[in-house]
Amino acid sequence: MSCERLLFICTLTLGLATRGAALPVTYTVTVNTASVSGDTGSLDFNFNPGPLVTQAANLQILNFSTDGTPNGAPVLTGDVSGAIPSALTFDNGTTFNDYFQGFTYASVLSFNVSISGPAVTNPDGVSTSGSTFAFSMFSDPAGTIPALTSDTVEGFAYIVNINLDGTTTATSFLRTTNVPEPTSGSFALAGIFFSMAALAQIRKQKQIR
Repeated sequence: MSCERLLFICTLTLGLATRGAALPVTYTVTVNTASVSGDTGSLDFNFNPGPLVTQAANLQILNFSTDGTPNGAPVLTGDVSGAIPSALTFDNGTTFNDYFQGFTYASVLSFNVSISGPAVTNPDGVSTSGSTFAFSMFSDPAGTIPALTSDTVEGFAYIVNINLDGTTTATSFLRTTNVPEPTSGSFALAGIFFSMAALAQIRKQKQIR
């Protein structure tokens, strides 16, 4: 893929639901994939606990929408079920929880990330690791050549970290000039933060996949 094809315009909107006892935290991710339209690549979603004591949390990928095409059967590892475009459901009960899908790109893809569970609604104050969601895009079916991201090593396009106090922090590696503020809700993004321990864990698992 030429460098010119990676110089694209993408959009990312982060919509945060109002926090409450029965409400999950929800982000909306929209990516303009027109610059790689027609390329046969792959998508990767994972949700993993940190390396120490981690409180239970759940995550769903909902409302997946695209004019692209999933290719073949997905590969599921750990505590994950479902298949796009239907809902994907993850929990953080095992070390590595991953959904990997071959994909032919078109002009756009979007989905919601919905996070719930005790780690968000009732932080215990004793856990020593959070959990991390990561979404990656690749320009090859094997998932080795990152696409549409400034992270050319791991291919992360977008991550959400669950912090120990129950807040969540989103970071985008998409090739945009900025990350928009949340459109609604009672949280503000707490700045760009990512658990390096969780990042190292994800890298290790991807290397041996």
